[in-house]
Formats: sequence, structure tokens, C-alpha cells
Amino acid sequence: MTSGQARHIPVLLREVLDALALKPGARIIDGTFGAGGYSRAILDAAADVQVLALDRDETAVAAAAPIVAHYAGRLTIVLAPFSALGDVARENLTPPAGIVLDIGVSSMQIDTAERGFSFMADGPLDMRMGPTGPTAADFINTADEAEIADVLYQYGEERRSRAIAKAILRVRDTGPITTTRALAAILEKTLGRARGDEKHPATRTFQALRIHINDELGELAAALEAAERLLPPGGRLVVVTFHSLEDRIVKRFLARRSRPQSPGSRHGPPSQSIQVFEPSFRIVNRNPLTASVDELAANPRARSAKLRAAERTTAPAFTPDDPAELGIPGGARGGSGRR
Repeated sequence: MTSGQARHIPVLLREVLDALALKPGARIIDGTFGAGGYSRAILDAAADVQVLALDRDETAVAAAAPIVAHYAGRLTIVLAPFSALGDVARENLTPPAGIVLDIGVSSMQIDTAERGFSFMADGPLDMRMGPTGPTAADFINTADEAEIADVLYQYGEERRSRAIAKAILRVRDTGPITTTRALAAILEKTLGRARGDEKHPATRTFQALRIHINDELGELAAALEAAERLLPPGGRLVVVTFHSLEDRIVKRFLARRSRPQSPGSRHGPPSQSIQVFEPSFRIVNRNPLTASVDELAANPRARSAKLRAAERTTAPAFTPDDPAELGIPGGARGGSGRR
């Protein structure tokens, strides 16, 4: 086991296992393997359970080899983003009794300076969860001021996004911005830091860049729709989110699918025969589950985690949502690489 895996503490683990309602012999998809915390707990929780795990990070997949060997044929891990879980599952495991998604960056990625996810240690300004595509440095050194400001405002909810974008352009005119420390210094100078403020001024910008570079919200929407198509009646979908944008998407997705829907506009002409789509999910927990006091004491990173779970009904899957209906800024969609 690597040191990164040893440091990793799965968030809301007991709640995830309860929500999955595991049975002996169940087949489960872990769409966000990371350090394998959920997968290992699932495999240990019930006899003969099998797990198909996905991760877009080749480092995580390579590090999983000892875990795969330990479970001797019960664990399969595939290098793929969770937006591709439909294609992967059809090739490896059908049908799953449950799908779990832990959205966001893993502890291993945050704690590895070379990945460029954190402003707490200096490293290359990368932020990619996978091995390909533009880096955060590529984006902030080539995008125009308006695009940078939009990304920071939409994905980081950063109110001073325009001031930050102007500052980035001023600095990059003197040379490219290539490290996490260099970007953090720009943010500290631009925003300052109020006395007693526990949140670092770089927090929202780093979050926004990471979400944008990895198309995280589009990936999430694509994964939710794939899960809806994959799960049989009675199958459980369990999603753990870590900030309001993610939680809003999951909440709206499940809310729309847990009540009857009629297609078309309510302002359109009346129809003699209106087709009604029956709910494809039954909500398991009406209010999101959050970490207990004991868990927060052991793992402060759980403070923003929220768990939502739903059970698949016998109704057909809905047609894919418009991104705006799910609250995705800018209409990002996953499953097709970069936007």
C-alpha cells in the first residue's frame, strides 16, 4: 500500500455502505476508485461481492495493482472517466446492483505537489486528473480576460473574478505563469486576506480551474445519465459531492426523475393525449446526509461532503437533460473530452 493510499480516508463510508444496501453476490460499480477506499469496504462488507472500478487517473490505476491482486478476481479496475461507465460496464459487468460516485479530487492528488491541485505546496500548474489535455497553466496563459473571468465566476463562484483575470493578464505579459505558488501569489496580492478568514484567497480560483480543466460538471451529468440507463429495478445510485455546484446537479437530476414528467412546454397548445414519463428513481434520503461530528474530527475534508441516494424503478430512463436544467454553467457536457 502506498503512502498516498494510507493517508486516504473514505468520506461518509458507513453511510455509503448503508445506502447501497449490499447483498451477497452483488455487482457494484465504483465510478471513482481513487485510493480504493469505497471499493475495499464494499468487497469486505458482503460475501462474493464483485466491483468494477473506474478511474481516469493512470497513477491511481497503477497503484491499485496490489488491491486487485488481494481480492483475487473480485475487483476489476479500468482506466476511464466515470462519464464512460456505460460503455465500460457493458463490456465488463452487467447489470450492477449499485453504482457509487465520489465526486471531486482525491486526497492523493491534493497531497502530490507535482499534480498542481493545491496552493499549499509549490508544483507545476497542471490540475489534470488524466494524462492528456490542456493544463491549468495552458488555460491561464492563453485564454482571454473574459474567458478567465467567466470560468472563475461560474465554477468557483468568485465575485472578484474580473479583478483576478486582469491581474493574471498583467503578470503573464512579463512571462508565463507555470507554478501553483506563482498563481497563489497573484491571488493573494489581488484579493488580500481578511483577519480571521480561514479560507485562503486562492481556494475558489483553484477550484474553478480544476473543474474547468477536467470538465467535472459535464462528466458528472454524463455519469448520472449512464447510471440511470445501467441500473436495473431496485438498483441503487449513491453520489457523494463536495461543493454546491456538484450537489445542485445531483439534486436536480434526482428531483426531475423522482416525479412524473410531461414533455413539451406548459405554454404550448393542449394535447388530446399527453405522454407522461413515470419516475425512474425513488429518492432514498430526502435530505442529503453529512458527516458526523466524530468523522469531522478524524477527517476535516469531510466537512463539505453530502450524500444523496436513489433507487431505480421499473420505468424507462428519461431523455438526457439540457445542461441548464441541471444547473451546469456554460452548458458543459462530459463524455466527449474537452468542451
